[in-house]
Amino acid sequence: MSDGEGLEIYPGFFSRLGVGTIPIEDLPKYSGLELLQRVADGTYPAPPIGGQLNFSLYEVSEGRAVFRGVANKKHLNPLGSVHGGWTATIMDSALACAVQTLLAKGEAYTTAEFKVNLIRPITPKTGLVECTGTVVHKGRTTAVSEASLRDTDGKLLAFGTETCSIFPMSDLIARR
Repeated sequence: MSDGEGLEIYPGFFSRLGVGTIPIEDLPKYSGLELLQRVADGTYPAPPIGGQLNFSLYEVSEGRAVFRGVANKKHLNPLGSVHGGWTATIMDSALACAVQTLLAKGEAYTTAEFKVNLIRPITPKTGLVECTGTVVHKGRTTAVSEASLRDTDGKLLAFGTETCSIFPMSDLIARR
């Protein structure tokens, strides 16, 4: 969405509904892919973390999630490059959401571990980046995904992997 309406998440991308979470009553009604499609198409607001860190879900399909974002001066470390935590967070989002796309109604997940290799520094001059996560394996209780973060020229900025634990949605709802 780039029509200038709503909250600007990063330059040129607006969330019509601002930021928020998926309504708790909707969690058990839809599959993981259906929930994320509703985030991507603006039916639900953008997640609050994306509003804080200037990135958002761009597209989803079965076993795949793509995030786009733009780091800025708010995300700098003391040396003037973008903090690795910003990179790790957009990576974790793509890695985990790729897993979520394969969850059935009634299933939830959480990150159990992840590893990110920072290949090139990111600065506010880097501009728009895209992080694509794909599922490598999904079992009954765990799933593994991989992701790469690239600039608009296709240069690799970071690469990572993640393991997610899969559990009944009722466990998540009980804690929310």
